[in-house]
Amino acid sequence: MERIKFAIIGLGRIGPRHASHILKHPKGLLSAVCDIDESKRSLFPDTPFFTNYKELLAANTAEVISVCSPNYLHAAMCIHCLQTGHHTICEKPMAISTKDCELMISAALDAQRHLFVVKQNRYNPPVAEVKRLLEENILGKVYQVSINCFWNRNEKYYTSSDWKGSKEKDGGCLYTQCSHFVDIMYFLFGNIKCHAGLVKNAGHQDLVEFEDSGTFVLESEEGALINFNFSTCTFAQNMEGSITIIAEKGTVKIGGQYLNTIDYQKIDNYEIADLKDGALCNDYGDYKGSMSNHDKVIENVIATIGGTAKNATNGFQGMKVVEIIESMYKVSAKR
Repeated sequence: MERIKFAIIGLGRIGPRHASHILKHPKGLLSAVCDIDESKRSLFPDTPFFTNYKELLAANTAEVISVCSPNYLHAAMCIHCLQTGHHTICEKPMAISTKDCELMISAALDAQRHLFVVKQNRYNPPVAEVKRLLEENILGKVYQVSINCFWNRNEKYYTSSDWKGSKEKDGGCLYTQCSHFVDIMYFLFGNIKCHAGLVKNAGHQDLVEFEDSGTFVLESEEGALINFNFSTCTFAQNMEGSITIIAEKGTVKIGGQYLNTIDYQKIDNYEIADLKDGALCNDYGDYKGSMSNHDKVIENVIATIGGTAKNATNGFQGMKVVEIIESMYKVSAKR
């Protein structure tokens, strides 16, 4: 199989991470990059550079486009990529409205191109193992779930960008910091109904136009009660990302700071053991993001286009996460 040509739109925090894994993959080729900031040209001096993504698409130098732009640009850019005949990778969140997600899915279907949505935490070894336990009914009926995302986002995080913290451009904590946790909730437990919620801006009043803390009561399609808590106010550093599952035949807690460890387990006639080491978190210097499994995302893209795998996280799954987030904000008493 010939090497697959990739281009990247957006060279902020996550775009270079996509590039590094494309460059490392024996079947990947980075053929072009794009950013409105001309100084980003120095990041990839040997790669054709564009400051206008439409000019990049018109040049037709790639088969696959990674859209790593700010949240509010995802939908329009991905639709344009698909309409011009490119398979498209969309960073999280897929979009900041279900309506936009539907338009993206329609564009992919019309163009007969793949739309991949980045949900890299699904590849965390503890998450993948618990998914298997649920699928094989080793845990039995799930009774109750507790999900915590307690992270730190400081002043520099918001002031270093002209879109982070904007309700219109960013969307809110559930779209940016917590979308991976909402995705894993959907990945493990299927369709989710949100019954009640409360959000507030506790410590970022002068920095963001939306909440920095929240708590929700939800329910899975199978009847499990779910409590979802988040905050970006933990002092100085990220504290915890965890999912505790209380089920008929076992109790398990996926923990660590990034859903990267098994912190507790007691399972009937079973023990989770010998998990592979996971990837490191995305370290951006002044703050740390979620787990860095983008190598597996790129691997799935290449395998899917090559016909040896299926799209692991398609547009429908990305839309379901946005749908859940919208339902959570809808029931919030204060926003």
